[in-house]
Amino acid sequence: MILEVALIPVLPGHEQDFESDLLQAAQTVLHRADGFVEFTSHGWGVERPGTYLFTIRWDSLEAHLEGFRGSDLFDEWRTLIGPHFDGTPVVEHFGA
Repeated sequence: MILEVALIPVLPGHEQDFESDLLQAAQTVLHRADGFVEFTSHGWGVERPGTYLFTIRWDSLEAHLEGFRGSDLFDEWRTLIGPHFDGTPVVEHFGA
């Protein structure tokens, strides 16, 4: 099991739309991905209030990097949440 940890910098004024689009993307896109296990929304940073944290559990690192990121589902995911990004997300993986 792999835990994907994502810190997303969000454009000022996009906070509500980002959260709404993220939850929609999690419900409609992630659940169709092979190897997807669980999505958890953690919320906004205290020190960096424009940064959002979420985690995703995957069966394996390959399920995320090769399966999901290499699929049309990733394009759908980024189409929904990408327009709200204020810079490059930080995404790291941990054994879970």
